[in-house]
Amino acid sequence: MASIPTRPRRLAAAVALSAAVAAGAIATVAAGPAHAVGCQALDYRVVSDWGGGHQAAVSLTAEDGAVNGWTIEFHLKPGAQVQSAWNVDWSQSGTAFTGSDVGWNAAVAAGQTRELFGLVVSGSGAPPATFKLNGVDCGPMEDPTDTPSEDPTDDPTDDPTDDPTDDPTDPPGDCPAGAVCDGFEDQTGTVPGGEWTVGAQDCTGTGTATVDSSVANGGDRSIRVDGGATYCNHVFVGRDLPADAEWFRVYMRHTTPQPATHTTMIAMHDRNDAGTDLRLGGQNAMLQWNRESDDATLPAQSPAGVALSEPFPVGTWICVEYRIAGGELATWVDGRAVEGLTVDGVPTHDVDAQWLSKPSWNPDLADLRLGWESYGNDADTVWYDDVAFGPERIGC
Repeated sequence: MASIPTRPRRLAAAVALSAAVAAGAIATVAAGPAHAVGCQALDYRVVSDWGGGHQAAVSLTAEDGAVNGWTIEFHLKPGAQVQSAWNVDWSQSGTAFTGSDVGWNAAVAAGQTRELFGLVVSGSGAPPATFKLNGVDCGPMEDPTDTPSEDPTDDPTDDPTDDPTDDPTDPPGDCPAGAVCDGFEDQTGTVPGGEWTVGAQDCTGTGTATVDSSVANGGDRSIRVDGGATYCNHVFVGRDLPADAEWFRVYMRHTTPQPATHTTMIAMHDRNDAGTDLRLGGQNAMLQWNRESDDATLPAQSPAGVALSEPFPVGTWICVEYRIAGGELATWVDGRAVEGLTVDGVPTHDVDAQWLSKPSWNPDLADLRLGWESYGNDADTVWYDDVAFGPERIGC
């Protein structure tokens, strides 16, 4: 059986977020006469602005030549600082940001537009205006009206029937022998059925769960959860687990950033803890685990502990993996281990002090429930897709 890896070196921290970039701002650079091979356009799009900070997504459109491995460089305004980033190996020196692929997202096919990574930036100033791809300028902005001879109908990527939320280049991993994999493709009604049931352990109110045929990570269907604010407006979609399930994978897509108050997105009954829930959600705008029986959190909710987790980006599919076995727990987001969401038997300051206060913790999980539970005045719409669990790692 595969073992839970030890904590990697932390690459990013995100606790205080502030910025003054207008929501929806976009910086696009089109290729000029001399540009990086494969680069037609780089797009920096602000997808969320909460007054004191913003979240952005960076996409690459490849031209005739495909890209297989990328490093992107750009300059922020003086004083701006990248607080966190995901799906990218990154660094910042002064105003210069450098980000490289993390393996699974290295390839962009010719003619394809692909969202590469996301980031949270603090500080004032406009989005970057120029970029480099693999050390070569992508080129200045070009006015599309200057090239009337180009027929947009000749571009095979301009298919209005394509759902921009779906990236067919990122299918979930194959389902290995012994695992259960469910992309909800066999759901025939609007209310989840079959192995899945809808409800909540304590009380339900305005929360709803439906089968959605308009947004999906893979295939044509997903489960959409509209979770209301306050405790009694939550809802979950759940199913029983086999005894050998210790590896889990869930794709999620959020509408709003994680709030400061406590929320839950995944819950599992623990037979070894009086039937209380083991919960994965958020607090202080970052991902966290919570144990219902004693309200222990992972990581500890100190500034240093919170900085060892990471925020959940919005408007894009995220692959969450975790393993729970033998009193240990490990968590990955898009294939990267999250240091603050790890219990590996070695006490770590600001991470697992509360968690290890119950040394006998060794869960026996009865079910898997996906949904939304808010302990404050926070609502969210979340999609779930391509759920898998089994005795071995399944992958994203």
